[in-house]
Amino acid sequence: MSKFILQPSAVTGIPSKYTTETNLVHADEFLNEVNDVAPPIHVSTTFRYPRDPSKLIAAKDLPLEDADSHVYSRLSSPSTARLEALLSSHLNGYAIVYSSGVAAFHAALVHLNPRQLSGSLFYHGCHGVADIHSRLTGMKQIPLDCPVEDLQPGDVVHLETPLNPLGTAFDIKYYADRAHSRGAILMVDSTFAPPPLQDPFEFGADIVMHSGSKYIGGHSDMLAGVLVTRDIKTRWKLWDERLYLGGVMGNLEAWLGTRSARTLEMRVLRQSENATKLVGWLSEELGKEGSAIGRVVENVKHASLQEEEWVRKQMKGGFGPVFGIEMKTELLAKTLPSHLELFAHATSLGGVESLIEWRAMSDTHCPTTLLRLSIGVENWEDLRNDLLQAFEKLAKGEQVVLSGKH
Repeated sequence: MSKFILQPSAVTGIPSKYTTETNLVHADEFLNEVNDVAPPIHVSTTFRYPRDPSKLIAAKDLPLEDADSHVYSRLSSPSTARLEALLSSHLNGYAIVYSSGVAAFHAALVHLNPRQLSGSLFYHGCHGVADIHSRLTGMKQIPLDCPVEDLQPGDVVHLETPLNPLGTAFDIKYYADRAHSRGAILMVDSTFAPPPLQDPFEFGADIVMHSGSKYIGGHSDMLAGVLVTRDIKTRWKLWDERLYLGGVMGNLEAWLGTRSARTLEMRVLRQSENATKLVGWLSEELGKEGSAIGRVVENVKHASLQEEEWVRKQMKGGFGPVFGIEMKTELLAKTLPSHLELFAHATSLGGVESLIEWRAMSDTHCPTTLLRLSIGVENWEDLRNDLLQAFEKLAKGEQVVLSGKH
């Protein structure tokens, strides 16, 4: 086995010597070839061959286990290797990184080449990728909850949970059982709830996908996509196909990902706790007669508000840090972000800072009354107070005074 592949304990069955928090800091140290404590930034796209002629092996004769030794960065690089080692440890399978989340989704569809894709509720960017595949290959797109008899062997069921932009959850085991009963494959987009919040493999997922730009990056400064499999043959095939699809991460982005992954667990747990407290507060205020929130907010959506028994079993580490607020009118939805001080009005999610988005700005399919909130690591009471003063202003009919601040 190549020295660049970590054998995850979930694959080998051998428990890791260390806990998750420790592995995120140390799981890539077997790749460290310098004395630096912090991983160095490797920017080279090409790497020297051995000086010893006896160690030069023609590509056609190179053993598979040595195939991702560093030669050219479209194959592998020190930075992507370290990030994949960390993520393999944390995501409980063999992780392959890509230049973006949609690049990862594209790579999965290329690899699986399904005749049918079942999954009507997922990120609009992935819908765009699916439409391209439908045009090129004739892949048919069918609803997530189609009659189970409509699924055929080799079809892909693509399940996003928690769901963008509402933060609500779907039962992974239910969809895994449906897919597998028909010989179909379940791919789960777990971007909105990375471990330790949930592990889709535990409930039957065949492939797990992440937009690494979100919680894995965690600082709103990198693009990345991740596919994870527990099958070593699938890992090698994805690696080989990535070479020709060209969706490899850049060296700087991979270094940023390695830096960020060190704090992934502590960030996500804090963000989850903050979001769950805020959702609980908003839900309680909605039920109070005469509250400012009740006068302007129609409802709140989040997995923590779901009552099905499987939700807490599946998300045993905590609920996702994203939730949706539906305002009573479009004008209220457009106005609320400009009354806030701590929430940046911007798209994306998963960073240490809290964001709010009038979702219609980037998603043509969502209601114009919907706001998506991505909760950061700030003090949750400060975030609550910021939201409260904004709701109170809206309830009083106050308009935004433009100050030139962007």
